[in-house]
Amino acid sequence: MFSDFRKINGDFVDLSEHTKNIISSNPDCEIHVGSDSQNYKNQTTYSVVVAYRLGTNGVHYIYHKVKVEKIKDRWTKLLKEAELSIEVAEWLTSNVDVDVQIDMDFNENESFYSNRLVQLAKGWANSLGYKVNIKPNIQIATKAADFQCR
Repeated sequence: MFSDFRKINGDFVDLSEHTKNIISSNPDCEIHVGSDSQNYKNQTTYSVVVAYRLGTNGVHYIYHKVKVEKIKDRWTKLLKEAELSIEVAEWLTSNVDVDVQIDMDFNENESFYSNRLVQLAKGWANSLGYKVNIKPNIQIATKAADFQCR
């Protein structure tokens, strides 16, 4: 998965080298990782985004998409989003030695289904040392991941 991230224009980039290049030219950038998924007909598409917040100069992001057999169970589908984000964050912190925040497309409002996973997913990521952002708070990477899933 880590060798087939793409820029918005479709060009492939190496996750490690791309991240190092961004950091060298923007040492104060924040790195956010987030995922989203969409069901279409007989498949589920997952998009994982690494977003680089460049201070007041906007956001640049790269993404990875994967299609799997349709996952009908919402719990399983949403938990996989958290798993993919954590997997990429773990890889980045181990291979590039950067601080990463994880944006999760879960809502702290109890009226939303995703609220059922907040404690589990957020606790999992927090236990690994990551700051986690959930709705209605900042959602840089998950917004981009949602765009790439559509």
